[in-house]
Amino acid sequence: MAQDNMQLQRWELKYLIPEEVALALREFVSAYLEIDEYGAHRPNLSYSIHNLYLDSEDLRIYWGTINGNKNRFKLRLRFYADSPDPQAPVFFEIKRRMNDAILKQRCGVQRSVVEAVLGGQLPEVVGLVSQDARQLAAIQRFIELSCELRAYPVAHVAYDREAWISPHDNSVRVTFDRNVLISPEFSARFTSEMDDPSPVFGNGVILELKFTGRFPDWFGEMVRVFGLRQGSASKYADGIAVKGEHHFLRNLSMGGKNFEVGLAAERKQARLSRLARLLDGTSISRK
Repeated sequence: MAQDNMQLQRWELKYLIPEEVALALREFVSAYLEIDEYGAHRPNLSYSIHNLYLDSEDLRIYWGTINGNKNRFKLRLRFYADSPDPQAPVFFEIKRRMNDAILKQRCGVQRSVVEAVLGGQLPEVVGLVSQDARQLAAIQRFIELSCELRAYPVAHVAYDREAWISPHDNSVRVTFDRNVLISPEFSARFTSEMDDPSPVFGNGVILELKFTGRFPDWFGEMVRVFGLRQGSASKYADGIAVKGEHHFLRNLSMGGKNFEVGLAAERKQARLSRLARLLDGTSISRK
C-alpha cells in the first residue's frame, strides 16, 4: 500500500478559480512540487475521491459551517473506488477547524466492519488498516463524536483531485478539485454511483494551498501574479446550501411528518449570505 501523505495539522487557504487559471497554475506549481503518485498516470492528472458525510438529524455540523463557528468539525467516511472486496479500506476522518488551523484525524478500516463502527463499536484489530496509535485514537474519537450527535450518513460528495506535493517531505501540498458533486445518501454504501447528483461549484475549480510551517514565499508570488482572491469553498456545506437542506433531512425524505425544518429567518439569512459569497467567488478571473 502506498504511503499515506495526509497532513494531520496544517494551514489551508482556498480559492475558487476558472479552469483556464487552473491550467496556468499547474505549470507554475510544477516548478516547485511533484505530482502525487495516485494521479501521475491518470487523465487530467486526477484521481476520484468519494466522501460520505455524517451529520445530526438537525444538520448541526452543516449549520456550524454556515454560521461561521470558529471551532467546528466534520465527520466523514472517505473511499477512493468501487470495490466488492470486504477488506477494501474506508477511512474514518475528523476534520476540525481551530480558528485558522486545520487538524485532521484519520483511521482506515476494512469495509466489512464499517457498519459496526457506525453503530458505536470499536473495530477488532484485524479490521484495522493500521495499528498506529494515532489511528486508534482517531477511530475512538470519531465514535464518541458521532454517538454524541447521533450522527448518520446524509450526503455523498465526489470530485476529481489533482494533487501536487513536496518532493522531500509533506510540508506543502497544492490541490485542484474539479467536478464537485453532491447527492443525499442515508446509508453506508460505498459506490461511485450517486442518486440525482448536483454540481456544487459549476465549472469552477477549488484551489487549496496547504502548508504545515510558514507560508512559502512562492505561494505569495503565485497569489500576486495570478491575482487570486481567497474565499470559502466547503464541498459539504455549500453543496447542501445549493441543492437545498430539505433533501438531506432523513425524516422528510422517508415521509416523516413531525420533523421541524430549520428555516428560521436568521438561518435563511445565513444561507443566503453564504450563497452570495459562493456566487461571487465564481466570478474570479485571472488579472
